[in-house]
Amino acid sequence: MSDLTATNVMQQVHGVAHLPPVEVRKIVTCVEESFHDGGPRAAVPRRKATVAAIIRNPYAGHYFDTIEPFMEALKPLGLEMARKLIDSLGGDPAKIESYGKGTIVGTSGELEHGAFWHVPGGYAMREMLGGAKAIVPSTTKVGPVGTAIDIPVHHINAAYVRSHFDAIEVRVPDAPKPDELMLILAMTDGPRIHARMGGLKASDISVGDGQR
Repeated sequence: MSDLTATNVMQQVHGVAHLPPVEVRKIVTCVEESFHDGGPRAAVPRRKATVAAIIRNPYAGHYFDTIEPFMEALKPLGLEMARKLIDSLGGDPAKIESYGKGTIVGTSGELEHGAFWHVPGGYAMREMLGGAKAIVPSTTKVGPVGTAIDIPVHHINAAYVRSHFDAIEVRVPDAPKPDELMLILAMTDGPRIHARMGGLKASDISVGDGQR
């Protein structure tokens, strides 16, 4: 593992030619299947899946004015993670109905480092799902090893579909270390297991603006 100092990270960023490398320590995938939540048992369970990549944060411990270019370096990882999620839910992108993303920044980093994931995480899922319309809901926080985070999810094509409002808790016991980032994507193959609170139905999406 390379040892990037504050000076040479800055040189790499401003030089653009060589961005800090994306160094992955581990990838953790989790799938949850729900048959019921106190109501009738579903013949086919509702499934939620998350994938978390634990990477070294090359900006930890120092403040830099220019950090945005690192998003470009994360795009291949975003696509890899989106593929893993789809595969964990059966492999058919057409079956995915909701999504979300988030980050946990290790304590030597800053909250703004969580924003690295906005473009590579969100657009990777949209691309792999054939151009999903809705904005990808997101959350981020700074925390120590073992920190948990709730990842919000909603429908991939219309954020106002009430049946798909949900959240998925993610926690990796040994991450993030102070100089790491935990990058998270989440998907589901349907609404809440017993959704019955009315509102816009997925079958009634018609406007195509990502909201309705």
